[in-house]
Amino acid sequence: MTSPLPGPSLALDAGQTGIRVRVPSTGFARDYPGAQTNRDLLPQLAEAVCAAASEAGPLGTVAIGTTGLTDSDNDPGRLLTFCADAGVTRVILAHDSITSYLGALGRRHGVVVAAGTGVVTLGVGPGGLARVDGWGNIMGDAGSGYWIGRAALDAVMRAHDGRGPATALTPVVTARFPRLEQAYIEIQTDPDRVRLVASFARAVSELAKADAVAAGICVAVGEELALSAATAASRSGLGAEPIICRVGNVFGSAAISDAFGTGLRRRCPGARLVDAAGDGLAGAEALLTLPSDHVLAGHIAVAG
Repeated sequence: MTSPLPGPSLALDAGQTGIRVRVPSTGFARDYPGAQTNRDLLPQLAEAVCAAASEAGPLGTVAIGTTGLTDSDNDPGRLLTFCADAGVTRVILAHDSITSYLGALGRRHGVVVAAGTGVVTLGVGPGGLARVDGWGNIMGDAGSGYWIGRAALDAVMRAHDGRGPATALTPVVTARFPRLEQAYIEIQTDPDRVRLVASFARAVSELAKADAVAAGICVAVGEELALSAATAASRSGLGAEPIICRVGNVFGSAAISDAFGTGLRRRCPGARLVDAAGDGLAGAEALLTLPSDHVLAGHIAVAG
């Protein structure tokens, strides 16, 4: 009896805010809840793959770029087992810094700063590959959506105590937490606290023109992201005129983008800012056809 042909390929981009999937050959696309980095990652990815298969039909190859990929999670064989019910026969697995880079710059040398709920910067050049930050909300992710939201909450509590200036961010936070002095307990016990904290980043951007505290946070964000970009460019040997690409919702803020540009020009005057060719999901699709001699191929794990 002839074995059935493998199903179509699926690309998956997993972030803390959401998981996006697409079947390039059919255009099927869905969004699912984001990955929680305090939980076992691979079952969460498998859940999204199986959910997609339940609608799109059995799948063949699954190409994934994901946040929170540790050494213990970097096991495509284990993920392949989890996805057996979806018909998956091959898994390609990479950190989202790799897929963000591929989506944005493809085969070009340069630096990609990917700033969403978390943040990671990747430089690729004559000196090799340089990852900067992406170390999670407890010990890194400087300039991320979470980092911004955390700074907003800190500023509100400083104003509440009299340790800091009054800020228009206070009514934004009290709208969500009317009992302000209980907010820290509610946040700490919320299993979705990373996204909850990051949700305040939007207000920081919106209030930056009128509120000095929000404006100061935006400047600090831009400086942190510029520092990461310049560091990645230096470590990867990109020289005096590196290509720098910004991706992610954080750069949707004009105040942050302006501060980033100012900080980058000071650290790396010859840097050339370019637009991204595509996003992290496009980068996950690129894994499906990535040649074995690509500079990033050694940072991708495959099973099947």
